[in-house]
Amino acid sequence: MNIDKILPFAKSLLIKAVKPGDVVIDATVGNGYDTVFLAELVGESGQVFGFDIQNEAIVASKARLKQKSLSERATIFHSGHEYLFKLIPTNYHGKIFGAIFNLGYLPGSDKAIVTRPETTIAAIQQLLEIMAPEGIIVLVIYHGHKGGAEERDSLLAYCQQMDQKTAHVLQYQFINQQNHPAFIIAIEKI
Repeated sequence: MNIDKILPFAKSLLIKAVKPGDVVIDATVGNGYDTVFLAELVGESGQVFGFDIQNEAIVASKARLKQKSLSERATIFHSGHEYLFKLIPTNYHGKIFGAIFNLGYLPGSDKAIVTRPETTIAAIQQLLEIMAPEGIIVLVIYHGHKGGAEERDSLLAYCQQMDQKTAHVLQYQFINQQNHPAFIIAIEKI
């Protein structure tokens, strides 16, 4: 397949925006795969800030980082991403070049615990305040679960009304797939 699938496309966007030494956010650490990817991307002098509300996600992410000898590059908060403005030290504000959200539920866990549109939008608003120009936010939207359609619709409405003088917004999706395929919204701060 010559067209990037959803997760490789998400990573390609971050690879273009993030350089060694940068600061990045994993807004939903989940099982830690994106956290490790970001820690490798920022290199020894970079920093990852991760967020999740589920203890099992925190434990899994920290274990994955430790296994790859990347723990010192990441700070993981057992907190919702809607608190990132107050939890990320102010000396990093204006220096954040990338962020990723994998929305929905933690694979292999309680499907009733899902991301919510109000907290996701609050986190996006905060990120746009503290990100560097040309920083990118990648939202991977899984919407086939209970509450997923509401979050999808809220995020689409929110992103479509963003002022084009402050952000470029891209939607990337396959339109002929069945069963609620995931898609991406990418927001680049101007």
